[in-house]
Amino acid sequence: MERIALKYARPFAASAIALLSLSSASALAYVAPPTGTAPDEANLSNHNTYTNRDGNTVHAPARSLSGKTPEGATARCRDGTYSFSQHRSGTCSRHGGVADRV
Repeated sequence: MERIALKYARPFAASAIALLSLSSASALAYVAPPTGTAPDEANLSNHNTYTNRDGNTVHAPARSLSGKTPEGATARCRDGTYSFSQHRSGTCSRHGGVADRV
């Protein structure tokens, strides 16, 4: 009886370890900014927007006129613009890549 229980316990333990590994990895995952966080338009070099893959309207990358990080920015691109992307993939892709996460 003990041998049968051990036979079935091993796959369960392995899947539990795999699940824990996935949970730990997801803790490092990109976290989107809160919905509705809008940048101060007067502080930005442009007022362009785009529709992301979720269908949300997002402010296009722009430079800060005051030199401060704009409200709602998620990353600073290598060309000095700030991104308001809601997904990690593609952030600053046309602006030299991500310099810093904000």
